[in-house]
Amino acid sequence: MAKAKKSVYFCQNCGHEESKWLGQCPACKEWNTFVEEKVSPASAKAVKEQKDAQVVTLSGIEADEDDRMDTGIEELNRVLGGGIVKGSLVLVGGDPGIGKSTLLLQVCQRLSAAGRKLLYISGEESLKQIKLRANRMGEFTDNLYLLCETSLDIIRGIIEQQKPDMVVIDSIQTMYNEEVGSAPGSVSQVRESTNIFMQLAKGLSISIFIVGHVTKEGTVAGPRVLEHMVDTVLYFEGDRHASYRILRGVKNRFGSTNEIGVFEMRKEGLTEVKNPSEFMLSGKPEHASGSVVACAIEGTRPMLMEIQALVCKTNFGMPRRTAAGLDYNRVNLLMAVLEKRLGLPLSGYDAYVNIAGGIRLNEPAADLGIVLAIASSYKNRPIAEDVIVFGEVGLSGEVRAVSMPEQRVSEAKKLGFTTCILPEVSVKTVGKVEGVRIIGVKSVGEAISVGL
Repeated sequence: MAKAKKSVYFCQNCGHEESKWLGQCPACKEWNTFVEEKVSPASAKAVKEQKDAQVVTLSGIEADEDDRMDTGIEELNRVLGGGIVKGSLVLVGGDPGIGKSTLLLQVCQRLSAAGRKLLYISGEESLKQIKLRANRMGEFTDNLYLLCETSLDIIRGIIEQQKPDMVVIDSIQTMYNEEVGSAPGSVSQVRESTNIFMQLAKGLSISIFIVGHVTKEGTVAGPRVLEHMVDTVLYFEGDRHASYRILRGVKNRFGSTNEIGVFEMRKEGLTEVKNPSEFMLSGKPEHASGSVVACAIEGTRPMLMEIQALVCKTNFGMPRRTAAGLDYNRVNLLMAVLEKRLGLPLSGYDAYVNIAGGIRLNEPAADLGIVLAIASSYKNRPIAEDVIVFGEVGLSGEVRAVSMPEQRVSEAKKLGFTTCILPEVSVKTVGKVEGVRIIGVKSVGEAISVGL
């Protein structure tokens, strides 16, 4: 007799398993995330079918750092750590319509032109829909094979038969394993499907890219264990109605997790933005108060961006604070520093702080730029067009050092900035830079007196 399926409850947020329904998940503390799913017990035959394991020493393993596939897209290569590692499992997440499928189809176009054998598996689009999207991108070679299928048994057989260099799964939420009784997209299905693709990637040395849908909170739909199973997690950021996109590496076993790639969405697909600093500063107003250019480091890349602030007297008893692209609490903290250390009566003023271009910045080096933008708007005095600032601000009003000051000043020089306001302790590290005036400041008051 067939063994009866039992019911278990999975947390949709983190994948935690319980034998009964709970209101709050004991693992991630989220409420009302448990769903009931039918699970078949593992058979003894499946347990016995195991490959012979071999124990080897570390010195006996051959690994070549240069054994990577060049995607032909420099921005993607940078985020991946230099290219696609053979046998890696990469998860690509992002909002609907932001360009996940477009980017992966462009990667297939470049790799197929380089002679690689590729397999694009779609569970959401028909072959004609993929063909229409491919026609906008240009010519494709016959090294790219397409498959519209959701059954994992069929997909696994085709991958083992074809043995391509790279496989694209679009998307993991549509894959269906017949051995799992729950519906496609459920916690059990997503977890088991990813486990099968992980075995294929490692066993056959095939690079597999998985597209994952995201929830309204911006995380990958399904259990959080999905992110732990893959080698690399990439997230597409940015407003899909805007022209630019940012590809950020959240997890990477083969490279840095702080790198970003900047793309621009056009009719023919995603194009690389070679100089994101110039892209972010385009359209900057001249001689406007409350506007300052700051420098942030994303991975190993310095990026210049415009910080804008608007300070106006409040009409109500409680002033309003708004921060777009910045940490709201950090802006409130810096405004409290200005009021306490410099005596600016900001408690009676509304404050709106924004990073132009819609990019999000969490680095402490932007503190000095936020302070100068708020002070400039409050005093209605514009900051000179050729000035760039960076530095962390403490609660005592001191300006503290930040990492990689030489790269920040070098990037500012490339774009024509001639004055740089930075922490005093970083002046010796930067040294003399031809054509750039280096001004070191110790406190917020000194920075405002110099900048304004």
